[in-house]
Amino acid sequence: MPHDSAAYEGIDPELVGHHFSSLDRQTEAMRLGMWLFLATEVLLFAGLFCGYAVYRYQFPLAFQQSSRHLNLLLGTLNTIVLITSSFTVALAIHFTRTNKRNAAAICLVITILFALAFLGFKAIEYAEHFREHALPGKYYASEDVRIPGAAMFYTMYFLMTGLHGLHVIAGMSVLSYVLWRLMQGRYSSKYYMGIELGGLYWHLVDMIWIFLYPLLYLI
Repeated sequence: MPHDSAAYEGIDPELVGHHFSSLDRQTEAMRLGMWLFLATEVLLFAGLFCGYAVYRYQFPLAFQQSSRHLNLLLGTLNTIVLITSSFTVALAIHFTRTNKRNAAAICLVITILFALAFLGFKAIEYAEHFREHALPGKYYASEDVRIPGAAMFYTMYFLMTGLHGLHVIAGMSVLSYVLWRLMQGRYSSKYYMGIELGGLYWHLVDMIWIFLYPLLYLI
């Protein structure tokens, strides 16, 4: 189907796939696809939260005592880091919409640095667990909590935070690619779908941690 030439005023025609009749149609399809993808991510973590709830009900004392041995300071710092990074990625979208490419690029760089800081803090925390032998399942040998259920707490802890960490790495990679395209001049007030979708994914990563933080650190 031929494209409507009026829809391309000021827009690089290469941005529109051959199977879309206009840029608006493509934008709607991309947004819908991203929201469907985010829904599957929510379902994935919802299943983990349900599993966590079941085991916490079975071993309430073990979960409570094990939670007290997590590093609350690092967990809180990571929460602040991710919330702030959501703000900077939102600023990046705003600056792109207003044709302030350099400001948008700076905000994306800051967001990526925040992601690296999150992973660094989490690596420090994981190292502490390994030194204390507070590991999942049969590898649990910590002397701090010796009641049934402690191994299951750390199983859920490593499973949920590890999976979230993979999402942080994925989000950081997406934002790095978006930054590269931004510096190439591919995004502007006329077209910024890539950075908007990348921002949506990053907000999901932030939202998941907002649930993990109280479940693991504040019980």
